[in-house]
Amino acid sequence: MSSSTQKDLVIARPEGLYCPPGDFYIDPWRPVDRAVITHAHSDHARIGNTHYLAQRLSAGTLRQRLGADITLQTLDYCETIEHHGVRLSLHPAGHVLGSAQVRLEHGGQVWVASGDYKTEADGTCAPFEPVRCDTFITESTFGLPIYRWPAQPALFDEINAWWRRNALEGRTSVILCYAFGKAQRVLSGVDASIGPIVVHGAVEPLNAVYRAAGVALPPTYRVTDTALDKAALKRALVIAPPSAQGTPWMKRFGADAVDAFASGWMQVRGRRRRRGVDRGFVMSDHADWPGLLSAIAGTGAQHVRVTHGSVPVLVRWLNEHGLDAQAFETEYGDDDAGGGGAAVEGAVEGDLPSGVVGDGKDDVEGESTP
Repeated sequence: MSSSTQKDLVIARPEGLYCPPGDFYIDPWRPVDRAVITHAHSDHARIGNTHYLAQRLSAGTLRQRLGADITLQTLDYCETIEHHGVRLSLHPAGHVLGSAQVRLEHGGQVWVASGDYKTEADGTCAPFEPVRCDTFITESTFGLPIYRWPAQPALFDEINAWWRRNALEGRTSVILCYAFGKAQRVLSGVDASIGPIVVHGAVEPLNAVYRAAGVALPPTYRVTDTALDKAALKRALVIAPPSAQGTPWMKRFGADAVDAFASGWMQVRGRRRRRGVDRGFVMSDHADWPGLLSAIAGTGAQHVRVTHGSVPVLVRWLNEHGLDAQAFETEYGDDDAGGGGAAVEGAVEGDLPSGVVGDGKDDVEGESTP
């Protein structure tokens, strides 16, 4: 944990990232009185806080996950409020629906806490916008130079070609991915003319939230839908959380179904093999290495605080390039892994090209999918 002073607008406490002059926390992992939430993934939005503040489009997922009766105050993007002399506003993070960066201004300082973010627009949420600040708190989930995502059009050309080939062969295509954010991104980009799209019960309620927010998603079916016969299922694309892998639910699609895993971790050798799937698609809702560097540069910040992921690597790189970079120790997980609440492998040295060493820690998935 980096050393901090009371002059800092955000410090690390056992409960989470704390703003002393404002007396509130950002994405606390232990219950507090006032919590500012960057997005509704469960490692950033936890139960038990007395009062929540979040972006307006997060309301549906937050109430679904934390309870309809939570005390929730919402803001539009760029709307400003003042609390105990701290000017606070929320700005697009491009991660999932309603995801936001938190801008704080007090005593002549401006700090921005990124939450999770990605820099390529995907059509399912407001795209990332760099916010000028003195100090930037950034995630580093994929903070290694090997992580470089394919452009979205190329990614979906690959997914659609895979699905189309399987449909022609009469084999159901199954994509395992995170139920909130990743699943809706897959839905928004695939060619729905190839066949019907079937979604797991953990995915459809979140689809409803996206549709209510005006995000265009193709029609989807549940596996029990009477409109689907066996022939239709053989042409179908199935979207399910990784926790569904190996369950009786999956057996409905037959032994010849072809499965794939969608995650940024699929760029690393050995991940697909350990997941036990036929195909891996490199798809992440987090920034890759170039995205992290461009986001940090876009803020103009001279001071950077780095949270969860490959923290030592990014901190070292930033310090070597003239910035004041330090680590913030946090308890955030890895929603990109989609492990359904189980611990999953972090970037380990044996998976990386020679000369690149991971941080030696396992990333813990923040979501428990029913």
